[in-house]
Amino acid sequence: MGRYLLRRLAFLLVSLALASVVLFVLLRMLPGDPANALTSVGASPEQIAAARHSIGSDRPLPEQFIHWIGQLASGDLGTSFVSSLPVGPEISSRLNVTIPLTLAAFALAVLIAVPVGFVAAHRRRTWYGALLNGVSQLGIAVPVFWLGMILIAVFALNAGWLPAGGFPQDGWAQPAEAIRSLTLPVVTIALVMSASLIRYVRSAALDVLGSDYLRTARAMGSSFGRAMWRHGLRNASVPVISILGIELASTLLGAVVVESVYALPGLGSLLATGIAQHDYPVIQGVLFISTLAVLIIGFAADFTQRIIDPRLRGRLSGGVR
Repeated sequence: MGRYLLRRLAFLLVSLALASVVLFVLLRMLPGDPANALTSVGASPEQIAAARHSIGSDRPLPEQFIHWIGQLASGDLGTSFVSSLPVGPEISSRLNVTIPLTLAAFALAVLIAVPVGFVAAHRRRTWYGALLNGVSQLGIAVPVFWLGMILIAVFALNAGWLPAGGFPQDGWAQPAEAIRSLTLPVVTIALVMSASLIRYVRSAALDVLGSDYLRTARAMGSSFGRAMWRHGLRNASVPVISILGIELASTLLGAVVVESVYALPGLGSLLATGIAQHDYPVIQGVLFISTLAVLIIGFAADFTQRIIDPRLRGRLSGGVR
């Protein structure tokens, strides 16, 4: 167990280092000058040069990279070129919206997808099993922004039950208003995510339903529910867990779309603003934190698979069974 954790930690650190290099290089290859966000239209070359010097973009790229890595090593994500505010606290305040949005949508999607996917597999030869499968296929093709606008039109503009967008200025100091503001965004993400998850749950359940060990357990007198609980559930969950990790990571990274539709002050909107203003520290900080979150989610999914599946437990210590 200890060696496995050390290997995974080393892999995470190496991946972060490589991601920081790729992120820094690709960001500097994009067209545009960050100094333009600090100067007015028609600024003189001297003013632009002064702006570049003030933010350090006139220094050699290796020197800029070493400076950024040194800041990361000390836990500093830098200072925004535009607002001159520390990037770390700004990201932290935005995560107060993005993390609850992502986790609530993920939990709701799982609660929808697991039972629906299982029923679609178990009753695949019935009309409602085929209907569930067809609806999930259709849901995959629905763009998340289009679904968001439909939900806004129905539940916010017409019914007036929920706000069409925005977030309380005091944040979670007004929990009821904060929850109301996140309800439609959470449902939007969850519906789109659950449509994709239903397919994977259905496929995993079909594999289990046709397995020899399940038929053997039934032949030995176990009821269908007991056989599934004791033998089928664990085997069906192993492939689904990796998909859940991917879906959770993609939801975190794709929050920019939903946050834009609902005008939420989350991590995605901060990234969009940073890109529009060529604010390198903001872009680097958001993408670095997102990369770290994706790597941690991947590690958690991989570790959970090895805990659940006895066939993989030997890998925890590097052994082969």
